[in-house]
Amino acid sequence: MDNLSQTPADPHDYATVNVVWGGLLTALLRFTAREGRTGPEPVELPVLGLATFALTKALSKEKVGVWARQPLVEPGDDGDRHPRGRGLRYVLGELVTCSRCLGTWSSLGLMGLRVARPREGRIVAALLATAAINDILQASFTLLCAKANATQSGAQVAESQARRVQAVEQSPGRASAARR
Repeated sequence: MDNLSQTPADPHDYATVNVVWGGLLTALLRFTAREGRTGPEPVELPVLGLATFALTKALSKEKVGVWARQPLVEPGDDGDRHPRGRGLRYVLGELVTCSRCLGTWSSLGLMGLRVARPREGRIVAALLATAAINDILQASFTLLCAKANATQSGAQVAESQARRVQAVEQSPGRASAARR
């Protein structure tokens, strides 16, 4: 993260984002108290965590989330996305490109849905958690294939080098030089 003095935003821009998040959290807590609702059971937290991961990744990294990022970020010369503009727009650009930052907002939204509409919240969380598990499995499979390919490639290189050494050792010029 850049030093605040190196960004085109003021502390009050960051405070605005924090106040909005805190206001939404307060509204959720007041709703639960007024309606007599409770939060999810501890057993639901892994599913909600995976759902938060999937939603956050979709919004902050994937093509499907371009609509949310495009007004706030621009591609940089280094291939990364960088926040656009100044002030609050810049801060929101930072938010949508930071998966950890956006994760707190995704979590709040999913928790709000789970509390306000428990049935629908469980369905959405399960769907997103399944997508996250698929994403983790796909990434693991890709990594496993890359390691297997690297191991196979390394074995082929070693075999090729061994054949070259053997050919040099068996060459007629080398044999006569060794006899002298």
